[in-house]
Amino acid sequence: MKSLTKVGFFFTIVFVFACNTFQYQATNRFYKKQAKQLVKQIIETPYSITDSLNNIPAPMWVGTTNFDLRKPNFVIIHHTAQNSFEETLRTFTLERTKVSAHYVICKDGTVHHMLNDYLRAWHGGVAKWGNNTDINSSSIGIEIDNNGFEPFNPKQIESLLNLLSVLKNKYKIPTPNFIGHGDIAPTRKNDPNIQFPWAMLANKGYGVWSEPNPSIKLKENLSVPYALALVGYDIKDSVAAILAFKRHFRGDSTLIMNDADKSVLSQLVSKKLASN
Repeated sequence: MKSLTKVGFFFTIVFVFACNTFQYQATNRFYKKQAKQLVKQIIETPYSITDSLNNIPAPMWVGTTNFDLRKPNFVIIHHTAQNSFEETLRTFTLERTKVSAHYVICKDGTVHHMLNDYLRAWHGGVAKWGNNTDINSSSIGIEIDNNGFEPFNPKQIESLLNLLSVLKNKYKIPTPNFIGHGDIAPTRKNDPNIQFPWAMLANKGYGVWSEPNPSIKLKENLSVPYALALVGYDIKDSVAAILAFKRHFRGDSTLIMNDADKSVLSQLVSKKLASN
């Protein structure tokens, strides 16, 4: 009986020790603390800015009855450019890195949800798509464990598709608004890499896609950079924009725009204009 008691005591100690040394216990506490601070800001009584605008007395605060949370309108897909999901989780739980994402998908298909979808992750950095210059404030960031040079694991893509289905239905995200980090930051990023299955995603309703069509050509009065801008690309660096387009929609990283490339670009412009 005494031996059984000792065994039970031993496993109790091991269990408590394991719980207390959980790798992300401290960062989870920080998450809760930070979330509480944000809640405090949200529920504060709105203050009037009229004091700084004129000399008349500030009007009494009157709270509206019609409001809800801002919702994401884009999904930005990344590859981690690191060697393991453990490395990525560590990166996203160190304050000094100043980077994060809402989701991380491991090679075995495991999905880590790291941030509430309504909160603003720091995943896009300096980025632009169309007229949107603050992508982080309107998007969900998904990181896929991939060093940037390897094929994506089928289990990852299966989990990604399941996740995208949930996000699209929950937040009514428009089909064209599933894009890559390299699309919104062409001078800095190339993720997800050229092996990412954009065509498969588009066929399932996540993003747009077009195949070359010899009968469809880019209009003579439409330059390649201007066409890219119509699609959404930032063309301050037109070379970077062309490369970003080629990686996403043509699966290569060459700079030359041939007739097939221009055919695809022309179709994307037509789809973009039709959706506006």
